[in-house]
Amino acid sequence: MAISIKTPEDIEGMRIAGRLGAEVLDYITPFVKPGVTTGELDRLCHEYMVNVQGTVPAPLNYAPPGYPPFPKAVCTSVNDVICHGIPGDKVLKNGDVVNIDVTVITKDGYHGDNSRMFFIGEPSKLARRLTEITYECMWLGISKVKPGAHLGDIGHVIQQHAENAGYSVVREFCGHGIGKVFHEEPQVLHYGRPGTGEELKPGMIFTIEPMINAGRREIREMPDGWTIKTKDRSLSAQWEHMILVTETGYEVLTTSAGTPPPPAFIQKKDTVAA
Repeated sequence: MAISIKTPEDIEGMRIAGRLGAEVLDYITPFVKPGVTTGELDRLCHEYMVNVQGTVPAPLNYAPPGYPPFPKAVCTSVNDVICHGIPGDKVLKNGDVVNIDVTVITKDGYHGDNSRMFFIGEPSKLARRLTEITYECMWLGISKVKPGAHLGDIGHVIQQHAENAGYSVVREFCGHGIGKVFHEEPQVLHYGRPGTGEELKPGMIFTIEPMINAGRREIREMPDGWTIKTKDRSLSAQWEHMILVTETGYEVLTTSAGTPPPPAFIQKKDTVAA
């Protein structure tokens, strides 16, 4: 299937969707602390989307072929959960790390997809470093986005940075094209070789969302049909932004007042480019 090139109208719609998706994460941040359940975080996000924003949570009842309908509004992936954690009665405690993955659908049908990592109380040194390296991986991937570059350039820089830090890259899940469809072409792998894969063109929109494990890269699927954990029970981290390929480079669409800034080495590079 061909990769869709978004129209100016689509791009404007996706900017709005991206900002709204990021604002859900801004809203939930103060609630992410010891003693809260993942189910309560889901309820708060769901109510904010529906009642305050007028958006719809894309994951709720999402059922790709072979999967049961996803039962909640957001994904909450705690500690050794790599992705697609189902919110429930799990109580977050001091030292936990959690990824909250939010995708809204606007009234015009556009998807805004992003995720952030959160520390519960005081994280371990390992959890802090893994989370920081994963954040750098995402931004190194983003920094490769420009017309004429290739998807393999993104995967390569992410894989290199993660493996140099002693971590591994999950292979079974990847970033994806997005628009009025939740998941579309291309698949954005977080490993690969420079110069391979699809060539990037202005108007493409996709997510970059590396999943990095502190231990080995192998996964195991839980009986619920959704939750994915590290096979060796090591910690996993993930960050996600939604990116537009522009005429000269990239635009991050999932930004809001509370979005964490890019790492210093990315900001410095951007300043030089400007």
